[in-house]
Parts: sequence; C-alpha cells; structure tokens
Amino acid sequence: MSDRPASPGFQHAELEWDENGVPQSRQYGDVYFSRASGMDETRHVFLEPNALAQRFAALAPGRSLVIGETGFGTGLNFLCAWQLFERSAPADARLHFISVEKHPLTRDDLSRALSLWPELARHAEALVSQYVAVHPGFQHFTLDGGRVTLTLLVGDATECLARLDARVDAWFLDGFAPAKNPQMWQPPLFAELARLSGPETTLATFTSAGVVRRALVEAGFAMRRVPGFGTKWEMLSGRFVGPSSHRPAPWYARPSPHQGARKALVIGAGLAGCASAASLAARGWQVTLLERHAAVAAEGSGNPQGVLYLKLSAHGTALSRLIVSGFGYTRRLLERLTRGQEWDDCGVLQLAFDEKERARQAKLVSAFPGLLQPLDRSQAEALSGLGLPCGGLFYPSAGWVHPPALARQLANHPNIELLTHGEALQLQRHGESWQARAGERLLAEAPVVVLAGAADVARFEQSAWMPLKRIRGQITRLPVTEQSTALRTVLCAEGYVAPAWQGEHTLGASFDFQQTGLEPSEAEHRSNLEMLAAISPDLHQRLELDARPLASLEGRVAFRCTSPDYLPIIGPLADAGRFAEAYAVLSKDARQVPDQPCPWHEGLFVNTAHGSRGLITAPLSGELLAAWIDGDPLPLPRDLAEACHPNRFLLRRLIRS
Repeated sequence: MSDRPASPGFQHAELEWDENGVPQSRQYGDVYFSRASGMDETRHVFLEPNALAQRFAALAPGRSLVIGETGFGTGLNFLCAWQLFERSAPADARLHFISVEKHPLTRDDLSRALSLWPELARHAEALVSQYVAVHPGFQHFTLDGGRVTLTLLVGDATECLARLDARVDAWFLDGFAPAKNPQMWQPPLFAELARLSGPETTLATFTSAGVVRRALVEAGFAMRRVPGFGTKWEMLSGRFVGPSSHRPAPWYARPSPHQGARKALVIGAGLAGCASAASLAARGWQVTLLERHAAVAAEGSGNPQGVLYLKLSAHGTALSRLIVSGFGYTRRLLERLTRGQEWDDCGVLQLAFDEKERARQAKLVSAFPGLLQPLDRSQAEALSGLGLPCGGLFYPSAGWVHPPALARQLANHPNIELLTHGEALQLQRHGESWQARAGERLLAEAPVVVLAGAADVARFEQSAWMPLKRIRGQITRLPVTEQSTALRTVLCAEGYVAPAWQGEHTLGASFDFQQTGLEPSEAEHRSNLEMLAAISPDLHQRLELDARPLASLEGRVAFRCTSPDYLPIIGPLADAGRFAEAYAVLSKDARQVPDQPCPWHEGLFVNTAHGSRGLITAPLSGELLAAWIDGDPLPLPRDLAEACHPNRFLLRRLIRS
C-alpha cells in the first residue's frame, strides 16, 4: 500500500434531479431507486428475499445480524432495513450494516434525496446529522445509542471488500445496473462476497442477468430467479453453499468469543479507556471503569484544548488510513457536544513553514481531495484573522475540542460504573475472572479486562513485554488579550496554538524524552513561546508576551505514550513466553505459518500508545477493540487492524532473533 496514492480518483456523486425530485447519477446515467416507489422496491428486492423480519425477530440477546451491501447510494436500503429491525428485533439485539460506495453523495444531496420519504424522517435525520467527514476508506457510524452500526466503505467495491474482516449474514447486491456499471459486476467481486459469507448467508439482487447468475453460482451461491419488482419480470435470490475461505494467520485470528457473563473491567479512564468502555456498553456489556484519579481524563487526555491535527502522508500508509477513518469517527462523536463551548470546528491551518513542508503539502492536495484546501499567504491570513509568515493547508472540518468533555460523554452510559481513586498494581487470574488488585486490596474483577492506562499498561506481568515509550509534553496557557481574539482557526507548524476559549489560548506542546517530572518548567515555556513566534509573530505581539515574565505563565504537563512504529496498540493479548514457543520456527523461516492456535491470555485485551493523536485514534479504537472482543465486523481494513495488533511486536521479536 505504501506506494499508492491515498485517494485515487475520489469524487462525490454528481446528481441530476427530475421534476419529482428523484436523483439520477450523471456518472452512470442510471437512477438510484424505482421512480414508482423506492421503499416498496427495497422491501420486495432485498428485505423479503433475505427473510429479514423473521431473522431479526429470532436474534438472541446481545447478538447482531450483519447485512452487506454493494452500492450505498442514497442510503434508502439501509434506512429501510433499520426501520424493519426496529420493528422486529428484540430490544437487546443489534444491527450491523456494511455498505460500499465509490461516489458518496454530499451531505446536502443525501438530505434532499431522503426527504422524499417522510415515513423515514426520524432515521434519515439521525443519519444525516452524523454524515460528516466522509472520506475514502472505512467510515464508521454509531447510531441509535450503539444499537445500529453503519460501516461505509468509500472506494472501489472489490478493493474495499477485499480489506474487510466480517461474516455477513445477508447480502444486498445493489448498485447501478450491469449494463451501466459493468466493471463492478465481475467475478472478483463475487469471490469477495463468498469469502465473507457463511453457511446461512443469503443474497438478493434486482438483476436477473445470466452473466451475473452464472458468476454467483461459480463463486459458491445457489441462485434462482424469482418475480421482480414493478416492470421487471425477474430478479435473483439465493444463499451461499460453497466453502468458506477466510483464514487469517493464527497469531491474528480472533480469540474464541466470550461465552460467559458480559461483564468487563477497563483499567484507565483516559480517552482510550472511556472509548473502550463506551463501545462495550453500547453492545450490552456491564462495564466497570477503574481510574486512579478523582475523574476521567486526568492525565494525558486532560488538556484544556486538544487539536484534531491530521498529519498525513500522500501515500496509503497504515497511519494515514487510520487517521482519516479515526478523524471521521471523532467528528461524528463531536456533533453530540456543545459547539463553541466544548468543541469548535473552526478548522486547522497547517503552515508550510519550510521548503520540505511545502513539498510535502503539495503531494497531499491531490491525495486527499475534499479533506483539505491549499491556501496562499494572503488567503491564510484572511482566514485566520492574523498576519502569518506563509500559507499552508486548511482542514475546514477540523478544529479543537475540550478532551475531558469528550471523555465524559463516552463514559456517560447506564452500563458503565466509574470507580475512582483506585490504582491497579497487579492483575491476577482467579477462576473465570481477572482481578485488579493493589496489594491485598481487591479493586474490581471481571471475566474480560481492557488495559488502557497508557505506558502504565506495562506494569502488569502479562503485558510487561510491550515496547512502550513515555514522552513528556508541556502546554502553555496564555491569557487572552483584546487583540488576540482575532485568531479564528487553529494554527499548526512544529506545535499549535488554538483560538481563545474561557479566557485563554492553549499553546504547545513540547516533546521531551528525558524529563519525568510533572511540574511545568520555564525552559519549556520559553521553547513554546519561540514556537509561537515562528507560527505567527503577529499573534506573539498581540498577546503582549514580551512584557510577561516566564514565571507568571501557567501550563500543564502530561505524558504521551507511543510505540516504536507510532501506531496504537489495540487488541487481544497473547502469553509472550508461550507465543515464542508456539511460533519458534519463525526465527528460522519467517515465511512459515505454523498451524498452531495463538496462546491468548483469555479475556485480556489492550488499548494504548495513541501518542499525540489520541483525539483522532482513541475514539475509533474503542470500536475496534469491541469488535475483537465480540466477534463483530472490524471497523478498519483487516491489514490496518493487524498493523495495530499487539502481536506485531512479538512476531518482529521472533523474526529478528
């Protein structure tokens, strides 16, 4: 992936609207749904042949049904399935809808299209309100309090599904007609449908084309022609009867799903811990959130203003893809906070402060269309409200957030119990449960435990092998002046400065690998002010800093936690000693794939090492972790989930030995 552009050929759908307000695609010259009745068409073509009403009603407590779709379009099929699920399924069941779309509608076009169905207004409003920051790759939506999940894969259908890790129960084979979009209706796509299917998987599609039917049969589906909708004589319906070919390497295979009481303990209530607790609670788990301080977000997640800072690569690196998906998910979460008080989508301006940065930014413009805008110096000054030394890249949907507010929102769930002033020092297996202890004192116990305490994850015997690094960071809190209120957007270069909030600007943050103290230092205040002078001499002057002694400045110190490859560490924990024994052959031949189950620590998971990107990666990490635990479809491409998996370091250690 590293040599490919991040977003090849991406563009939104281009629509034409007829006299009745029905959209048609300019790219494909085809309609999105029947002009007679789109909802009736969805019921006849997809809902009824897949027997969804009966299957929803039969779902066991805490279980989910997974629907896969090719061609999200206006989202009509999704909303109809959601409406039927709401009417038919038990209250504690869940729906996971996965859909692919090469040319997603803009938010305005989506809202206009869905306004055609007043009976879906409540569901449409919920979708449209979350339909922000939709960019190429995997986009994850949490709806109806977590009872309904939408994973929207933006890009080529075959390529996106090839990266998906899921077991799909029912397929909606939609999209524009084979005659209009022949490149999609090809055997490689049907092979991916088969890979993601199991013995009970069903499939339905509006087309009855012989070439489609024969290719589906070849892929392993038993297909039959049934009456079509409206003027269409026939359509296809069937089920998967072929063998499943999905088999990841054993060290990345999922642990056996937890079968006992759905109770979990999360140790550490920063953003990663609160996100982990929230995602499990939304799936019906009873979660104990253990925090050593008096409240959530008291350490690295506790700064007054955190920036949604997208440091991207023009190539499809793992980190860039994670950032784009994570940014979208965080932005959707922020829509539930109070704009202007707890967060502000004022945008982020990343300055082109030297020639190397200018060259890097030039490559990003074509790689991420719609996500950023190049600005020259005069444009950047007009947008920011200040004099600047250069132009740069503007991220219009980014901004700043008060991280504790986001953490409190995530932890505010009836299934979450927050226990404060409890610092876990040991973790012991006791029968079917893990016990978090402080010496002789039992703090909490549960059959499933998530370690989310940043670098302190490595204090436990089971996770002591993890290669975690602590980096000290100090922010400087600058009192606002009448002149400094002109700053209207976040400015970033080597550091960042945010617009005024509650009478202050947040400036930072330093990087120090050596110091371990928590007291702010004058040296780092001085370094931060020098950084500000480089970002905007104009703002430095407006803040009247030359007349302010360093000793009068206030700040805050916290520690980032990072991994050697700067990707977070999210997933199940293996027993390091037994792992080395089970896969010892890899030290002699890294190409071997021993048929040996991974020796997991049963019920033990980790979520840490989010570094300075926690606002972007931590919220989505909760969904990834819950998917590993519950056996849900992964919200990220399989290779990206593996790139964040704890076992990557155990593998590297073996291979390099």
